[in-house]
Amino acid sequence: MFKSLLAFAALTASANAHFTLQYLWVNGVDEGQNNYLRVPPNNNPVTDVTSTDLTCNVNGLSGTGVETLSVPAGANITFEWHQHAQRTGEDPISGGHKSPVIVYIAKAPSDASSFNGQGEVWTKIYESGLIDAASQRWASDVVNENDGKHSVVLPASLPSGNYLLRAEMISLHVASSYPGAQFYIGCGQIAITGGGSASPPKVALPGYYKASDPGITVNIYNNLASYTIPGPAVWSG
Repeated sequence: MFKSLLAFAALTASANAHFTLQYLWVNGVDEGQNNYLRVPPNNNPVTDVTSTDLTCNVNGLSGTGVETLSVPAGANITFEWHQHAQRTGEDPISGGHKSPVIVYIAKAPSDASSFNGQGEVWTKIYESGLIDAASQRWASDVVNENDGKHSVVLPASLPSGNYLLRAEMISLHVASSYPGAQFYIGCGQIAITGGGSASPPKVALPGYYKASDPGITVNIYNNLASYTIPGPAVWSG
């Protein structure tokens, strides 16, 4: 009964608790609100894993007008999310939106702004999911504790060049049937300098995720003991 009430409360709150990626930080430096990001038209989630919106959110297949941020190989990149268009002091993400955090990167064939991210071009470089089953502590809880932030170190062996950097949080509060999982996606445009010569494994987004994946269709209110994060294994370089 208690878990049913939790699920109902999460569903009721879901319409008011959507969020977007709003800031990139490089080696501790705040690069400003919505700079270098492909900003979606609103904060609604993507729910169709076959849609091209899964790549870089709605209207995210082009970065026309978006500048590309130069970053050194091996840089520490921090992503900062919020429910509204400012740092208000509220929870950046609703506490009921239990989510894994995933980061992918894709090398552009030329300039980043014209790269649509289609096909097998994406490499997973970070993931965090259900951190502690006993307390039901998720990666999203850590993001909230850090004022909407999570970080990844870019593998230093990535070749120099232009890239799309894709951060994703998958809210699972209504994911017991499909479509239910809410994909919150943000893409930034970066240019890596001083890189290496690695050739990492790649997958397609959309393409790799399936509606039947246990990390996409899942009841998190049913004594969840473990969670399988969607996507391939993390490549660490």
